[in-house]
This record gives sequence, C-alpha cells and structure tokens, in this order.
Amino acid sequence: MGVHHKLSAEQPSTSEFQPTSTIVDIHTHTYPPSYIDLLASRDTVPYIHRPSDGSDPRLIILSSDDDPSKPVEKRGRPVDVSYSSWDEKLKFMRQHNISTSVVSLANPWLDFLPSHTALGTAQQINNELNTACESQNAKQDSTQRLYAFASLPLSAKPDEIVSEIQRLSSLKYIKGIILGTSGLGSGLDDPAMDPLWSALEETSIMIFLHPHYGLPDAAFGGPDVIGRSGHVLPLALGFPLETTIAVTRMYLSGVFDNFPKLMMLLAHSGGALPFLAGRIQSCVEHEREFVANGGSKQGPKRDVWDVLRTNIWLDAVIYGKAGLKGAIEAAGPNGIDRLMFGTDHPFFPPLREEVDGKWTSVQSNLAAIGGIGVSQESVQKILSRNAARVLNLEL
Repeated sequence: MGVHHKLSAEQPSTSEFQPTSTIVDIHTHTYPPSYIDLLASRDTVPYIHRPSDGSDPRLIILSSDDDPSKPVEKRGRPVDVSYSSWDEKLKFMRQHNISTSVVSLANPWLDFLPSHTALGTAQQINNELNTACESQNAKQDSTQRLYAFASLPLSAKPDEIVSEIQRLSSLKYIKGIILGTSGLGSGLDDPAMDPLWSALEETSIMIFLHPHYGLPDAAFGGPDVIGRSGHVLPLALGFPLETTIAVTRMYLSGVFDNFPKLMMLLAHSGGALPFLAGRIQSCVEHEREFVANGGSKQGPKRDVWDVLRTNIWLDAVIYGKAGLKGAIEAAGPNGIDRLMFGTDHPFFPPLREEVDGKWTSVQSNLAAIGGIGVSQESVQKILSRNAARVLNLEL
C-alpha cells in the first residue's frame, strides 16, 4: 500500500485544532419522542425504563445492558433530553461550529418490530425526520441545516421494504438509510437481501452501515469480564469487529460483484477493515476452495481494494490520528475524498468538566483530522465538502 498523502507523525492534543470553516456531521443520532414511547412500552431488550422517582429514563439496548444482578434503575445508560430534542441537537451543533447534520435514528433502529407493524412505524418515523428537517431548513434566519438517514422496516415483507426504499427516494431531506449488520436476520450476505440491494442501487441511496449487535459475550470472557469494564469491550472492540465481519461477508459472498454501484458509508472508519484489508485480500488469493485457485466455489471476483475505493466511504469517527491515517490510505489515491466527519452525538458525552462547552469525543476527532499533516483543502474535504458532494447537501 503506497503512501499517497503527506502525513505527520505527531499526535496533537484535542485543543490544538479549532476549525473555523463549515463542518458537516454525518454521524449523529436521535430517538424521536414516538420512538422513545415505543421503547418505553417494552420490557425486553431493547427497552426504556422510566424510574418512578422522575429521574432520567434508562436506555437498555444491548444484551449486556440487561444485567439481572443490577436493579433496573442502574442498567444501561441514562437518556436525557439530548437524545430526543431537536433544540438540544441544534445547541450541540452551535457549540461545535457544525452548520449541517445528517441525523439518523440510533440503534437498534426498527429491527425488533413485529412484521405487521414494521412498515407503518418506519413510515411514521421517516416522515417525522423529513418533516423536522424541512421545518428547520425553512427558517430564513437560521444558519443550521438538517438532513436525515431513514430507517427500513426490515421485519416487514420484502416487497414492503422495497416500496419504502422507493418512497424514500422522493423525500427531499432524506439522504440515505441507516442499516444494521443483521439485515433480514441472517446477515448482509443473505441472498434474501438481493431485492433490497437492487432497490438501493437503482435509487442511488447511500447506505450508512452501523453496528449494534457486537460479538458474543464469550468472545470477551463472558458477562463477568464484561461487567468489570462496562461498555468498553462491546463498544471499543465489538462494534468495529461487527462492521468488519459484516462487510467482509458481503464481499466474500459476491454482493459487491452483483451490485457494483452500491454506495456504503461505514461507521467508525470502517472498524478494522482498513487495517485488515490486505490480509483479507491475501487470504482470498490463497484460498484453494475458490474457482480462481482450482476449487469449486466462486469467491469474490473483485479485489477488496477496488471495493474500498469504489463502493465504500468512511466516517472519521476514529478518535486518533493513527486510525484516521490508515482509513485514508486504505481508501486509495483519492482517500481524502472518501472520509466524512462525524460526532456520534448524543453518545459519549463529557463525564468531566467541558472546555468551552466542547465535547472531548468531538475534539478528539477534530484533532486527528487537523493533525495528519494534509493541506487545509484536504481538511475541509473531510469536514464538509465530501459530504456535500456525495450526499448532495445544500450547505
């Protein structure tokens, strides 16, 4: 893998880089009030518990959150107004000089819905997002704009899912869809996903692939080990590896061969995919089972590097310079053009005193972008121009 950009080696502190120009946030979430109510009506994962003492509700969306050894008031994480309030979203944007946000429903999206309610619920929530964006963008005195990634009713009938994809292409402020790694329940390499891939390819809708299910608890040593470190193992390792495995399964099964125009934006800089792409390619080239090597199984027809540089974009939610440099290099000679800034708001809020109202998690991403030694023009591509171009945003 050749070096395509002049990248510096020194890691800056989170306070050294303060961009003054436009910022677009393509990785930012919300739980609309109707979705909060939906989760609050449940008592199995995913669900929201509303304490009787009036304190913030508790969000329990991971299996590791639902620890029966803890009282329900201590499970998961507190959900304050920042998770559902548009005013809080806009306030956060002002604090961090973000002019435009592409907001998506946070995990676990709509994967858990029964089939007979999935389509109606998806349409309701997607319409809510589009209307909220329309209302904000119509304000003549506002410098802040909102767009959205919609959610699909994946437990609905396949033709209903396809119909919603087609409907979304006509909603002005919907700029893509957010998708988990389970697909219809059997992963993104499931042949039953083909009608969805076809519809997404035909409508040129961007897929924002986001993890949620992580790895089995046993991979980390079991619930007792996970419990000693809270969310660190599932979020720091489980999420990125979930993304990496899901995309690699798509690649090996020929999804990118069969649907060469798919557009995928991978959360968290693609997990470990940029780092492991070379190893994946080498294993493919040495797999005796594949037709290309004398075997009987087709195997992928395209080079993994070609997929990375043609079908895949990466967000810059990586929190460090080394990971960001790897993501840029993996994305090819024009790697700078395939990275987009994100914050993951409202997750990872400051647990200590803020500096000038700035979130440490956001400043870490900005510091990495400002510290890799590329031109100001390249920095601005990552911060806003790539998103504006790829998603057709009016800044």
